[in-house]
Amino acid sequence: MNPLKQVIVMRADLNIGRGKMVAQGAHASGMFLVHRLMELASDYHAKVPPEEMIWMTQGMTKICVAVDSEAELLAIAAKAKEAGLRVHVITDAGRTEFNGMPTKTSVAIGPNDAAVVDAITRHLRLL
Repeated sequence: MNPLKQVIVMRADLNIGRGKMVAQGAHASGMFLVHRLMELASDYHAKVPPEEMIWMTQGMTKICVAVDSEAELLAIAAKAKEAGLRVHVITDAGRTEFNGMPTKTSVAIGPNDAAVVDAITRHLRLL
């Protein structure tokens, strides 16, 4: 069983404050758990795979990286989807920033096999 990893990709071009950036990354990361809980709630026989249980109970490896545009964010998300990875794109509603305009801010990739996630994200710079 290979280790799992989640990579949170953040747009660096938005020039938002650290607090807003952290919140957007938290939204992205947490969507995996939200979706997994909804799956479990809708299917009584569903089980959390052992590798996910290990990831959730032994550290939840996460890496935060940056891209410079919405186009780059969406291209990474599309590449990850094509590879069959879990992908959650976050669109901020624009209530506190972005002049009321919904804005794609981040994407979480995984948790999935660390080597597969790395193949798509390793070239991105760390935040």
